[in-house]
Amino acid sequence: MEAYKQRFIEFMVRSGVLTFGDFTTKSGRKTPYFVNTGLYRTGQQMRQLGEFYADAIEAGIGTKYDVLFGPAYKGIPLVVTTAIALAGRNRDIAFCFNRKEAKDHGERGVLVGHQPQNGERVLIIEDVTTAGTSIRETVPILRHAADITLAGLIVSTDRKERGTGNDTALEEVGREFTMPTFAIVTVHEVIKHLSENDVDGKRHLTDDLKQKMLAYLEEYGARS
Repeated sequence: MEAYKQRFIEFMVRSGVLTFGDFTTKSGRKTPYFVNTGLYRTGQQMRQLGEFYADAIEAGIGTKYDVLFGPAYKGIPLVVTTAIALAGRNRDIAFCFNRKEAKDHGERGVLVGHQPQNGERVLIIEDVTTAGTSIRETVPILRHAADITLAGLIVSTDRKERGTGNDTALEEVGREFTMPTFAIVTVHEVIKHLSENDVDGKRHLTDDLKQKMLAYLEEYGARS
């Protein structure tokens, strides 16, 4: 496993973003772990988060994109910090995000920041693997703005859960919109690293919790 992935997993634990216990997902599933990117709450955390996204982008698709897009609301700070991190690596990339409601005064419109141009390749920055709702809502907005190409979708954590079929929800979204999808880390990488390593002297993923996570994936995980 790449070093940046290991550092990111420990970063999520230290930030209180990755926690273990008894939770219920939006879909109603009972899960033994939860990833809540809304709990990143300091400038230092956001600076580090942007660097991890930049690491994963470089490893995943290199420079095959022209614009970054963050779906409202959680995608807004993610796209900004990622753009800043990439600028620090001598790659100054335009970014934009959407409003939930179109503005009917001032500059008007739904998109804020860079206005996509015909032929540009847009990379979408998201938080965790979802059912793809926000992607399905915002892709039409991007395509209405210009004749863009979807360069890909990156999320922080891929839970590797089934979508409507046997593939993961992330894979299904990628296939639907004909774009590559990838994550900084997957749940399998989280399990491997935290079951073998302590974070600040504590074993956060005990054998009991590991078995609960594996059982959860056995029930809800993708078969592909």
